[in-house]
Amino acid sequence: MIAISVFIVTYNSAPLLRSCLDSLRAQTLSDFEIIVVDNDSRDGTAEIVRTEYPEIRLFANTSNLGFGHANNLALTVAKGSYVVLLNPDAVIPPDTLQRAYKHMEKNLEVGMGGGLLQGPHGEWQPSARQFPSLLNEALVLSGLADRFPKSRFFGRFDRSWADPQQETVVDWVPGAFAIVRRSLLTEIRLFDARFFLYYEEVDLCRRIYEAGFQVYYWPDMVITHIGGASSETMDEMAFSSSGKQLTLWRMRSQLLYYRKWHGLLYSRLVKGLEQTWHKLRAWRNAKRAPDKAAESRHIVQLWEQAWQETEGGLVSPTQPW
Repeated sequence: MIAISVFIVTYNSAPLLRSCLDSLRAQTLSDFEIIVVDNDSRDGTAEIVRTEYPEIRLFANTSNLGFGHANNLALTVAKGSYVVLLNPDAVIPPDTLQRAYKHMEKNLEVGMGGGLLQGPHGEWQPSARQFPSLLNEALVLSGLADRFPKSRFFGRFDRSWADPQQETVVDWVPGAFAIVRRSLLTEIRLFDARFFLYYEEVDLCRRIYEAGFQVYYWPDMVITHIGGASSETMDEMAFSSSGKQLTLWRMRSQLLYYRKWHGLLYSRLVKGLEQTWHKLRAWRNAKRAPDKAAESRHIVQLWEQAWQETEGGLVSPTQPW
């Protein structure tokens, strides 16, 4: 068994994928493999991997399997003692995989670990987060989290108050870069494939804690992450300014997550919270900002659609979404 299997799920990722794969080629750790699962890209992503990176194992799907299912497919052939999840719009320094491997070997109580995410200009991105809750949803939705990021209370969900250079145990880390113990995945599986997009990592981290392991944040692993790159290439979806399709997907996954971990009543409360907020926003902006009012009314309708399509978070709609 080799040290690390790196999983990259791609969807129309050609503009950024080369930088990601080149950063992997430059790694100081030699004992690792790369598995790319392409979800039926239309921009030549799969061909780039075939011709320019022949050492990489490629799955070229004929349909979009989503993030979770595609990673699960990679797991069926992976040979590594650890699995590294890496977004195609991420670039890592040459010592990153070596550091990740050493961290996991040293900390046997850790099931999953992440690093410090930053934007292309070095700007901080949420990298160590709390589990979603009704309170956290309310703080983010109201804008109080953005308004008071240094408050331990208002900035709790993204832990924006914390020193980003301080390693710590956290609830969950984003899947843009994360290392997971393979032996643990044998026990709890990787992703719940019902989550087509969004909330997969949160669900996985909850299961890791249930299995008696921790999730850790190590800031000495710095990942440059563009963020949302695949989403921006979905031109055929004809997104509205409010990101209609992605907003609906987010709502579906939200309901699936809250129903799974908190039950039907909690799911209703989360849905009602956002609907109520947008109803008030629509009323407030009816005359002075009709575009914002229309946007909020549409979000209220999308929640009803998501609720019906998931049967209140009980089932995942037919995929691909």
